[in-house]
Amino acid sequence: MIQSIDYYAVAAPLILALTGGLVLILDAFLPRKAYVRPMLGVITLAGVLVALGVVVTQALRDGAALRTFCVPEGLAGPTRAGLGALPAGGGPDAAAGAAAGPPCSFVVDDFTTVFAGLALLAGVVVVLLSMAELAHADIPVGEWYFLLLCTLVGAVALPAARDLVMLVVALELVSLPVFALTALRRYDGRASEAAVKLFLVSVVSTAVMLFGVSLLYGMTGTVYLDRLAHTLAEAVPAIDTAAGRVSIGSRDATQVIAQMGDQGISSAYASSLQITYDLPPVVTVAVVLVLAGFAFKVAAVPFHAWAADVYQGAPVPVAALLSVISKAAGFAGLILVLVAALGSQAPTWAPIVAIIAALTMTVGNLLALRQRHAVRLLAWSSVAQSGYILAPLGVLSGEAMRASITYLIFYAAMNLGAFTVVMLVARRNGGTEIDDYRGLVFRNPLAGLALAFFLICLAGLPPGLAGLFAKIVVFREIVDGGGAWLAVVMAVNTVIGLYYYVSWTVRIFTPVQVTSPVQVTSSARVPSGVGVTPGADGGDEPARADGEDSDGEDSDAASRRDRMRGEWLPVGVAIALTGVVAVAFSLAPQLALDLVPSSFLPG
Repeated sequence: MIQSIDYYAVAAPLILALTGGLVLILDAFLPRKAYVRPMLGVITLAGVLVALGVVVTQALRDGAALRTFCVPEGLAGPTRAGLGALPAGGGPDAAAGAAAGPPCSFVVDDFTTVFAGLALLAGVVVVLLSMAELAHADIPVGEWYFLLLCTLVGAVALPAARDLVMLVVALELVSLPVFALTALRRYDGRASEAAVKLFLVSVVSTAVMLFGVSLLYGMTGTVYLDRLAHTLAEAVPAIDTAAGRVSIGSRDATQVIAQMGDQGISSAYASSLQITYDLPPVVTVAVVLVLAGFAFKVAAVPFHAWAADVYQGAPVPVAALLSVISKAAGFAGLILVLVAALGSQAPTWAPIVAIIAALTMTVGNLLALRQRHAVRLLAWSSVAQSGYILAPLGVLSGEAMRASITYLIFYAAMNLGAFTVVMLVARRNGGTEIDDYRGLVFRNPLAGLALAFFLICLAGLPPGLAGLFAKIVVFREIVDGGGAWLAVVMAVNTVIGLYYYVSWTVRIFTPVQVTSPVQVTSSARVPSGVGVTPGADGGDEPARADGEDSDGEDSDAASRRDRMRGEWLPVGVAIALTGVVAVAFSLAPQLALDLVPSSFLPG
């Protein structure tokens, strides 16, 4: 059996994987020269941009979704598992129609292109930040870009996954390289501690998720999401006690027993039909375990404790990656499982998601109130934002998925922008505390105004209309879905979040009191043979000794200028890119809504 592969469908992750291999080979064989680091960064950026171009062309094409890695015709017959037999003919609904065709492991549709485009756009910003981080740091550059590209491969492949095996593999491909990226900064105890914490949390979450996945497979006999949805929708019985009937999907128990008899199944097995179908509690356990595994990935309460320490210990580009790319991949997998595979179990998982969303936004905001470290504040703010993204999925509404994705798109632009400015300030001034941003708008007007705008957007205040519109979309969906109590919780948390966002913004515009510098009053303070001449700022500075050559100082100054240009140019481009996107979403928020698919039919 030869399985055909649509290389256009898998072009984006394939380009990223080939670029990663190229970067690793070049780093191994090129000499250790100064030009190698920026060159590898440019190659990585080019690979991400080419993959993004492929995703754009896939999004703009007309016609049916791209499918590959499909089960050949004739081999996708009925399955049998703990929930009974899956009819080959399907049912009257859309899910049954999807299940009747050959199942595929990789599908490129509107859902896929939205999440893949989001991951790659965020990847462009992370690569730019990495170019500044690696300009003169003692970090192996080839390994860094290779691991970063591996993470992007997983983030692009995950929303296209349509079976549980590929879903788990892609999710781990997103997670595993981040451990090494966090610990690549040598001789940094905080980074090593963050990597170990992230590793332990991820291993536990993967084990929990795999246990749930194994239960789902054992109950349904399939790993494909469309067939899993069809099996659960058809198999879960509806018991009419008044009429004394048991119906399974569109059939009653007598029809199912007759079908079993026609298929040569013993009467003893047929008589145990009711016992066989008394298994929904196992399905409930599986749903809860899978949900818990994804809750670890998106740092939802009560699986959130790792976030702040890992964000603080990791390099800023890795923290930005965790806050947007990893989180987006986690939500893509969660939406696929809940909406595409477990839609018939919504009465089971929707209340759990609603409670988790309320706890996540509340705990995240309360912990952010106490933070004085910039990255830790953004970490707990990211936890709270996860609660806002989860909230629409906690109501039984047809537009819940669309509201969550819309908020995720707005959040990605605003949060990435905040991280770019945080990296600029940390690298230039060494400031990591919130108080270090006092008077930033006077020292660096562009960076100060950009950070203030990003924070106002995250708070949902004008002129940051992007954040305000995102919250309105989520509020409307929650209220329309009947989750009034959840809307009240979100409103209260929005007010709580205003405090730390506005407090940080106020510091940016608060002037710093400057103390008068100490004047040199005695020539005894100046080494012998050195005079005192007026400095460029009107003060005094030691003059050069007679015969001192200025060529060394000129070369040092030129070297510093080149180093600053190599470090801050990529960060400046990243700030400009995220700023343009945030301003565009604020002026025309409909742009984000137009990107989100209006409906999702599992492929």
